[in-house]
Amino acid sequence: MAAFPENDCRYGLIDLDFETVDGRPTSKLVFISWNPDTASIRPKMLFSGSKEAIKAALPGVGIHINATDFAELDMETSILPVVRKFVV
Repeated sequence: MAAFPENDCRYGLIDLDFETVDGRPTSKLVFISWNPDTASIRPKMLFSGSKEAIKAALPGVGIHINATDFAELDMETSILPVVRKFVV
């Protein structure tokens, strides 16, 4: 997740290949909103105001993750547990 700067907001879309809990290979599109606590107020407001429009333009994406610090971008401890909740 090096593409996310420490002090500025970003959106990210990843095509995540992973194994389900029962061992089946699968993939999901995941939309990530990066809005760090350290960002200035103006970018945060612009980011928040445009987020829903961007999400609406991505109809095939069913998993949305909001992250405010780098710990919330950790694949094993944060992203995969959320994604696996959406796999039936």
